[in-house]
Amino acid sequence: MLRTLILGLFSVAFLTAQTTGADSAVRAVIEKYVAAREASNEKALTALFTGDADQLVSSGEWRKGRAEVVRGTLASSQTTGGIRSITVESVRFLSPDIAVADGRYEIAAMNSGATRRMWTCFVLKRTSDGWRIAAIRNMLPAPPAG
Repeated sequence: MLRTLILGLFSVAFLTAQTTGADSAVRAVIEKYVAAREASNEKALTALFTGDADQLVSSGEWRKGRAEVVRGTLASSQTTGGIRSITVESVRFLSPDIAVADGRYEIAAMNSGATRRMWTCFVLKRTSDGWRIAAIRNMLPAPPAG
């Protein structure tokens, strides 16, 4: 009985440590994404995505495939200008190798002078090369209906 309890506690501690490490790794990939985007670093951006990645942006444009996501991301940064930031509010693991990260996405001091506040959702997949972004969904909050 005591042995079972000890093994159970050890398992919980191990899984918690694993999840905490994975949570940090997922957050780090999103930080790298923001940094690479701000630096217009195509090579660094490309390395962060899976080959079949896609991105649905707040305008409704749907970028499919790593090359299109990177190309569209860099073009969008040039067009709108501004300083981008993502504050990850939660990371949830659908499996040990699939994570969903939700956060606040802000573009400050855009070419128009405005600040745009949105939500973003990243789906990340653990690969043999580490965590990679498989999908991004950006959402511009709408005013309440009625």
